[in-house]
Amino acid sequence: MTNNKNKKTNFVLLFIFALAMGFLEAIVVVYIRELYYPAGFGFPLKPLPAWLIAIEITREFCTLIMLGTVAWIAGKTFLQRLSAFLFLFGVWDIFYYVALKIFLNWPESFFTWDILFLIPITWIGPVLAPIICSVFMIIMAFVFEFFNEKIYNLKIKWIELLFMICGSIFIYLTFSFDFGLMIFKGNYLKNFLTLPQNPGFISEMTRFIPINFKWELFGFGILLIVFGNLLFLKRSLKILNMKPH
Repeated sequence: MTNNKNKKTNFVLLFIFALAMGFLEAIVVVYIRELYYPAGFGFPLKPLPAWLIAIEITREFCTLIMLGTVAWIAGKTFLQRLSAFLFLFGVWDIFYYVALKIFLNWPESFFTWDILFLIPITWIGPVLAPIICSVFMIIMAFVFEFFNEKIYNLKIKWIELLFMICGSIFIYLTFSFDFGLMIFKGNYLKNFLTLPQNPGFISEMTRFIPINFKWELFGFGILLIVFGNLLFLKRSLKILNMKPH
């Protein structure tokens, strides 16, 4: 007899894992800030040793591998694994900031600027921006899971995925814009792999204070992702309505 139902994702266990990861990452950041920002983290940034930056980048790669591995194990299809990854990432990121608030009473507000990521260049933005992304990721995860459970072997279309990827690229550009501009204006691209040891770049970085976040670019990226999801939602509802009751 052919199985016409997809396996349910265990979001409770995924939530526990992501919550623990969020707190664990926050604990690592607490140690780093105690060593290099004892008076409190803020901009302009303090120069960190190149070896420590390399370790931080390695840690970020490991975080993505861990989330991706658990998502792969949790799902059986591409859509289900994508759903699990989005849920894990969103919960992990939100509880990372929850943990920092508990441990350090930081950030001061949702508009406090933070270093978000270092791959391939430094991402920065107000804390509110990644939290918005995380909330959307969790919502997307539940939408994908709902229809994946109702419709056997449901796949995401390339056009739907394209809009989501394009939206993600715009959001990435929003986060990396300031440091990207610094690299291009200073002609540091040719020495990209040795940026942490470049005196000129370090001098600029330690004087840089972010002021304006490009919310319009960020919002456009979110809209593209929402549109891709609406295409998926419309198609999935059509399939569901065609099924015999």
